Amino acid sequence: MSETIRPLNFIERIIEEDLNSGKVTAIRTRFPPEPNGYLHLGHAKSIWLNFGLAQRYGGKCNLRMDDTNPAKEEEEYVESIQHDVQWLGYQWDGEVHYASDYFDQLHAWAVYLIEQGKAFVCDLNAEQMREYRGTLTEPGKESPFRTRSVEDNLALFEKMRAGEFEEGACCLRAKIDMASANINLRDPVLYRIKKASHHQTGDKWCIYPSYDYAHGQSDAIEGITHSICTLEFESHRPLYDWCIQNLPVPAEPHQYEFSRLNVNYTVTSKRKLKQLVDENHVAGWDDPRMPTIAGMRRRGYTPKALRDFCEMAGVTKVEGVVDISMLEHAIRNDLNDNSPRAMCVLHPLKVILTNYPETQTETITAPVHPQREDMGTRALPFGREIFIDQDDFREEANKQYKRLVKGKRVRLRNAYVIEADEAVKDAAGNIIAVHARVIEDTLGKDPADGVKAKGVIHWVAAHDNLDCEVRLYDRLFTDVAPDAGGKNYLDYLNPNSLVILSGCKAEKSLATAGLEDRFQFEREGYFTLDNKHTNADSAVFNRIIGLKDTWEKVA
Repeated sequence: MSETIRPLNFIERIIEEDLNSGKVTAIRTRFPPEPNGYLHLGHAKSIWLNFGLAQRYGGKCNLRMDDTNPAKEEEEYVESIQHDVQWLGYQWDGEVHYASDYFDQLHAWAVYLIEQGKAFVCDLNAEQMREYRGTLTEPGKESPFRTRSVEDNLALFEKMRAGEFEEGACCLRAKIDMASANINLRDPVLYRIKKASHHQTGDKWCIYPSYDYAHGQSDAIEGITHSICTLEFESHRPLYDWCIQNLPVPAEPHQYEFSRLNVNYTVTSKRKLKQLVDENHVAGWDDPRMPTIAGMRRRGYTPKALRDFCEMAGVTKVEGVVDISMLEHAIRNDLNDNSPRAMCVLHPLKVILTNYPETQTETITAPVHPQREDMGTRALPFGREIFIDQDDFREEANKQYKRLVKGKRVRLRNAYVIEADEAVKDAAGNIIAVHARVIEDTLGKDPADGVKAKGVIHWVAAHDNLDCEVRLYDRLFTDVAPDAGGKNYLDYLNPNSLVILSGCKAEKSLATAGLEDRFQFEREGYFTLDNKHTNADSAVFNRIIGLKDTWEKVA
């Protein structure tokens, strides 16, 4: 958590009260993701909160895989989760935990509930169970199998465990209250049959505990003091407490809920993110347009920016939607302060400096960062031919155009003032080059004749540069709430969320850039090397974010 002085959020107040009263002597939190997909922006807030609280109060935080549904879980997801947590700057206490570590104990406790007359094997199928469950305004009906004897239930549960029933034939349910106003207490399912191999336990089990049953007991086994969940689990808390109170667990953790992180222009449902991947709307879970932590990492977002964003979004019990511009602001702030500067021409147009000697070259020294002397300087090759961006030259322009115009002057960033004389065109009338002159003695100086440059443009030497591909990433959706109100979010995919530019020209210093390095391409935005497509023969840069919020103007 940030060391900036700010009011305590409600969870911090609870923790401080618990520590001061002696209710707990040390806190232990946990981050319990399901390994059925890659983590996304909402998980980043949960990671920041759970690990950050442990850091702030000298406690410990566990990483526990909630691996109770083997049909949807994969080892790839387990590995990606660990990578994401560590990349965000956190380290869990001890080994990675798994709900499956406790399957034997959870099974034994299920037998205990049966013996206490508090659980029964039910033969209703899924549709029948929904009918019996009732509604928000009408109570449910008790299952006709609710009165089975303890002996019958024990025998049937053992047959379930032994694989003698097909999936869906029966399940184990808690015996609570079918008339409860809280639907989660209407005899919820504790175990269901799933004949699927598990990535941790193999084929040992063909019955698996439900999330509601496994979660609280796993917390108790691990000695979790503050079990922090998002608000959708608030109605599940009575069931969490019922299990804790009715089982001989070694500890009594308590669940606290906070509002989940909802961000506009974004979809974070794992099911929908998986659909984007499976139907090739994006190029994998780590596509830089995806709101997954892996995608944001590949795009070039920084761990600090994501932590700062979570801090800015805050921790409350009030549901709301955070503007994505807040995230983009956090990213720009971090990158602006810490990113080396470089020049890259995205749409090259050759400029021939006719009064500069053909065989002469020189090296111009420029700062790596204009406000950070500690970052040193960089060398810029300069010669008779350079590249500028096509949008930075016009034969004629009004006074608002502050770039190179025929008969006018402009300063090359960190270099000379030049004046354009002639546009060279092909047979179709397209400008293919510009003839210009260097105004003498203007390296770091204004022209002696007093005629100043209209503006400053970036450039790259033609004789010594890095040829590269640049990928311009933008928001994946054009609608502020793409999946709200029953809308089909696929209808709002942004057709311009990825624009690939080849033949771009970057300053030669970028040839030594590393995969984790981030740069401000002057006048263009912030960029980083793509960790999938960059190799020894090809440099591919991803745009992390533009210098300004262009969406605000559109809105």
